[in-house]
Amino acid sequence: MIDLHCHILPGIDDGPKTIEESMELARAAEADGIHTLIATPHHRNGAYDNPGDTIPHLVDYVNRVIKNSQIDVTVLPGQENRITGELLEELQQGTAIPLNHSRYVFVEFSSVQVPQYTSRLFFDMQVEGYVPIIVHPERNQTFLEHPNKLYELIKGGALTQVTAHCFTKKAPKKARQFAELLLDHQMLHLVATDAHDVKNRPFDLSKAYRFMESKQGEEEIFYLMDNAQRIAENEDIYPEPPERVKKKKFLGIF
Repeated sequence: MIDLHCHILPGIDDGPKTIEESMELARAAEADGIHTLIATPHHRNGAYDNPGDTIPHLVDYVNRVIKNSQIDVTVLPGQENRITGELLEELQQGTAIPLNHSRYVFVEFSSVQVPQYTSRLFFDMQVEGYVPIIVHPERNQTFLEHPNKLYELIKGGALTQVTAHCFTKKAPKKARQFAELLLDHQMLHLVATDAHDVKNRPFDLSKAYRFMESKQGEEEIFYLMDNAQRIAENEDIYPEPPERVKKKKFLGIF
């Protein structure tokens, strides 16, 4: 399996503090059946800034230690970019970077707001050849209350990545319900762990896929796994058209 979203690089954000902790995470990923990780340290989230040119060097270091530790996992460079009006400019300058030198860019929103400029920013990004991927939309209150705001962004070409623990009963109930709503309305394109440590925010991708397979069948799992591989290899993906949420029953709030 490929995990597109994790915090395995040591000492640069709220992931592992030491290289030893990074190796614990790498072993946990291998144990879960993951062979490829994209390291996505936080950038411009108000607490951490990790310029794009600093990340590949640290990825190389972590890969060398992984190899010396005989762990069968490969780490690729990426970034979790908080949405700002300057994101496209940062991508063009290299301060912000896509996933594994691809066209695909992780975009993180705050837990509350969706900026008014989002649609225009995403349009401009796509004109320049980038594809925005909205990470963990289940944590954003605006999307929870108004899921069709997310629908409009997806209809405009954005993708979504939902956190695996939404399908392992570890996430809050509303987040789990929202993740299943996205799945039912063709608005979920990727599942990834957002792993930070081996105890509280671990690798649980295999468990999430097993749960989804029991609900949706093998075809859905193959689709999500194929999407992850295609993004890691900078290939096109072919999402189904999203469906607008019509029924006013989800959480009773829209």
